[in-house]
Amino acid sequence: MEQPGTAASTASRSMFSWVSKDARRKKEPELFQTVAEGLRQLYAQKLLPLEEYYRFHDFHSPALEDADFDNKPMVLLVGQYSTGKTTFIRHLIEQDFPGMRIGPEPTTDSFIAVMHGPTEGVVPGNALVVDPRRPFRKLNAFGNAFLNRFMCAQLPNPVLDSISIIDTPGILSGEKQRISRGYDFAAVLEWFAERVDRIILLFDAHKLDISDEFSEVIKALKNHEDKIRVVLNKADQIETQQLMRVYGALMWSLGKIINTPEVVRVYIGSFWSHPLLIPDNRKLFEAEEQDLFKDIQSLPRNAALRKLNDLIKRARLAKVHAYIISSLKKEMPNVFGKESKKKELVNNLGEIYQKIEREHQISPGDFPSLRKMQELLQTQDFSKFQALKPKLLDTVDDMLANDIARLMVMVRQEESQMPSQAVKGGAFEGTMNGPFGHGYGEGAGEGIDDIEWVVGKDKPTYDEIFYTLSPVNGKITGANAKKEMVKSKLPNTVLGKIWKLADVDKDGLLDDEEFALANHLIKVKLEGHELPADLPPHLIPPSKRRHE
Repeated sequence: MEQPGTAASTASRSMFSWVSKDARRKKEPELFQTVAEGLRQLYAQKLLPLEEYYRFHDFHSPALEDADFDNKPMVLLVGQYSTGKTTFIRHLIEQDFPGMRIGPEPTTDSFIAVMHGPTEGVVPGNALVVDPRRPFRKLNAFGNAFLNRFMCAQLPNPVLDSISIIDTPGILSGEKQRISRGYDFAAVLEWFAERVDRIILLFDAHKLDISDEFSEVIKALKNHEDKIRVVLNKADQIETQQLMRVYGALMWSLGKIINTPEVVRVYIGSFWSHPLLIPDNRKLFEAEEQDLFKDIQSLPRNAALRKLNDLIKRARLAKVHAYIISSLKKEMPNVFGKESKKKELVNNLGEIYQKIEREHQISPGDFPSLRKMQELLQTQDFSKFQALKPKLLDTVDDMLANDIARLMVMVRQEESQMPSQAVKGGAFEGTMNGPFGHGYGEGAGEGIDDIEWVVGKDKPTYDEIFYTLSPVNGKITGANAKKEMVKSKLPNTVLGKIWKLADVDKDGLLDDEEFALANHLIKVKLEGHELPADLPPHLIPPSKRRHE
């Protein structure tokens, strides 16, 4: 016969074993194979329940899908009509793509996702948004007026192996912008901005006026300033003095719209394959193009980090949204006066923001736009809002504090296994190697193809100085060399590097060839070029070369 209390104690034991199992499960860290898989699981298990409970998707952004975590890095091109957006893509991939139209009038009237595919062809918008392999399914919400103006141009191209490029309709100015597009253009761009890795704003050096629509678009990109780069295109069509004025005017205009203390990075150039009209600034354009290409080439390597960063941004917004919705729910009466209370709460939303800010120590920058939130709340039924559920918020806090930190370690590991310049082909190949590589034959690279030692032509001048520095057995001491080298007024850190490069045999002394080499490297630095990390073979003094 069963002893009294045995059943109860068994139930109690089983209950505590269940509790301890649950606690153990909570303490055990999540295990992931890749960063993308980790982000996908964390989102589905920890962040999505909070978003759904407080109707985050009705206010801010649709739910993320698997394709959002797995897709290639995307570059979004935005600009007024005829600033060279489509030509810029053509320049990068060095190939025409389906649906491409170029002209001085507003030609691109569609959003075109230029992506890699086995064969050349066009996929229309309505087919794109039902394809689970593409990250565009949630664009369905913008309706037919948008989907009829959206397509994917796919083609086999080495550049598109690593990145996808989104071409956008030219932003209209003046009278043209009054003609409605039939869909919320700024909202579509905001949707893309959340999901792309780089946003490139293109400006034409001839027309810098920022129209109302363009201004509205740039403001819609708020919270994504870290992704924005600016290109001042067609800069070869104006003289140097004029270009400086145009650059200054552009920075001034952008400063009024992009409200950040940091200056946005602007690349100046002519991004197409035609001859330069005014070649005076050729070297500047080459350097700027190289910098922009390096930035684009870094995208595949930094893609996982960008997705992680965007998920953190989204989680912070979702938390703030939960506090806002639960605060509104708390203030609502149970029976009478719901409509009048709703109006009052919407009008006083700013005060609710401040209260949440104080109570939960949240930064003002984490809150959604007050005006936009007030507009969205007008159409919502407050009685369907949910009260605060701390467990959901604790889960998201745990994700931010622990799981994200573990993923960060994996991000670094994945990055270290990827090449530094993952984007290949197209315009990226043209400047990689050979005599047209950036800086080839300049600075420390001067004389790279010469049979004679490049330092030899100035050596007689350096020899005269060398023999005034009291050489012993054909060599001068470091102290004597220093007296001469400091006359260049270069800092000691630079002179120390030059000494290291010039003392080829590492004996702490300089012979006449090494002294001439040191002076040559000083000249390279004074002309504004960078010093090499290691001495290039063509600069090694003839007597120090190993003859095969």
